[in-house]
Amino acid sequence: MGTQEEIDPNGPQNKTLGGKQFKEELAATADAILLDVRTPAEFSSGTIPGALNMDIMTFNFAQKAEKLDKTKTYFVFCRSGNRSGQACKIMHKMGFDVRNLSGGIGSFPR
Repeated sequence: MGTQEEIDPNGPQNKTLGGKQFKEELAATADAILLDVRTPAEFSSGTIPGALNMDIMTFNFAQKAEKLDKTKTYFVFCRSGNRSGQACKIMHKMGFDVRNLSGGIGSFPR
């Protein structure tokens, strides 16, 4: 039998949210950071206003992530939700509070 990892309800979370809920939680979170983990080319072709770009496909993504402020909540997205899901796993293991946008940028209500 597998064991379920204890999750501190007051500690860092790793949640995947649909577009509407992602946008609502982003607006309601005081220390939110919006993070686009797509390539710089994808980022420059259009992103969610206010997003920072940090490409998960670079060799030093984890090193860059480690330098971010762990007191903030990170709302992470990509094109489809796969890369941002990977980024959230990496960041959550480092102690970050993260939210993944299910379905990627296209599911974010404009």
